[in-house]
Amino acid sequence: MTVLIEGRHPGEFLMTEANGQRSRENITIASGAGIIAPGTVLGKITASGKYVTSAVGATDGSQMAVAIALYGCDATASDVAVAAITRDAEVNGKVLTYHPDRDQAAEKAAAQADLAVVGIVVR
Repeated sequence: MTVLIEGRHPGEFLMTEANGQRSRENITIASGAGIIAPGTVLGKITASGKYVTSAVGATDGSQMAVAIALYGCDATASDVAVAAITRDAEVNGKVLTYHPDRDQAAEKAAAQADLAVVGIVVR
């Protein structure tokens, strides 16, 4: 029997958002960021204004979680424009995707606290 594995769906993590989809913004995922799944917690690189997966060990500004990718993309070889949740929303924390170095509960809690600062509440 063939086993099928279903991946994450765009917006699957989103519980509520502001009226008029005011929670969304078009952002640019930086080239070299790799495969970004829907629901990936993102940080913003201060120098370029582009986004990558928010990593604990980063020192370029992206260590602060400030957005969540609404759709997936492949930013391995070039910058990619996508929509993201950047403010005024409630999300399901059980279906968020974090950088592999955020493997401890305290590191995920820190990212969730960062998201709360910009108005994204993780439930």
